[in-house]
Amino acid sequence: MNILYISISGNTRAFVKHLETYAKEQHQLNPANPMITSKEISENSPFEIENSPFFTFVPTYLEGGNGVDNGDTEILTEVMREYLEYNDNYKKCLGVVGSGNKNFNYQYCLTAKQYSDAFKFPFLADYELRGTSVDCQRVYQILKNSLPN
Repeated sequence: MNILYISISGNTRAFVKHLETYAKEQHQLNPANPMITSKEISENSPFEIENSPFFTFVPTYLEGGNGVDNGDTEILTEVMREYLEYNDNYKKCLGVVGSGNKNFNYQYCLTAKQYSDAFKFPFLADYELRGTSVDCQRVYQILKNSLPN
């Protein structure tokens, strides 16, 4: 399984690394369980054409407000949107996983939901901040079940 992610504060990176470790453990228990490879997208990343299916992980950073009437404009993570648009990379995306802080109510995972709407791939899962071990197991299972046969 391939994951593209962007991490501003380090929370998404920490979760993806935890997910990679969990996937490796699952693969050792049963080689039919897929391993995970990940690639962090940042402002310094060269844009490449993605040739293999992947999942996208994005945190939520929005411009102020409540996410309903205002404050629903993506900030800081735009490079991931641009990367997905580059040469139609989004067409290889199997779905998006979002993270955020539940204290922000409607804005929780709004960036991932906006990606799902804009690119027409499914919003698969969410987790708060750095996630928990239970989140890791749950998200891994969702990703595994979302792989093409």
